[in-house]
Amino acid sequence: MRTAAVLTIVFAVVSSGQLNAQERKPVPQDSMRVSIPGCTKGYIFTAGRRTEDEPGNVDAPAGLHMRMNGPKKVITEIKAHEGSMIMLTGLVKKGQFRPDGVGIGGGVRISPGAAPTGGGMVSVPGVSQAFIDVEGWRQINGSCPSR
Repeated sequence: MRTAAVLTIVFAVVSSGQLNAQERKPVPQDSMRVSIPGCTKGYIFTAGRRTEDEPGNVDAPAGLHMRMNGPKKVITEIKAHEGSMIMLTGLVKKGQFRPDGVGIGGGVRISPGAAPTGGGMVSVPGVSQAFIDVEGWRQINGSCPSR
């Protein structure tokens, strides 16, 4: 009888702990929660090609670079796995994956360029860094291309 009571209490504590661990912060209206396969280098995540076994849940173009924001502990864990494919889960602003310009086929897009300047740094309007607020990650099969 005691064993059954102890097991019931242990099960209740473990179950409630798992429920708390699965709770996620609410997604703001201007954002969406995504899972994207890819590779990291420092604080930069590069989206990889989607595969049938690890498709992710958003159409992020392969090669898209995103700056990772998140708890230092999570970023440190991710950095320890550089060179390995990971599935990154987090929040991104809606519309970050929308390409500028007009697609003409074969992965080629035509978009407006910067106005000519007299020298110095050229800023390209409409080009900005994509960000992801990291909530979690897991290692997946595959390796990252070496440069």
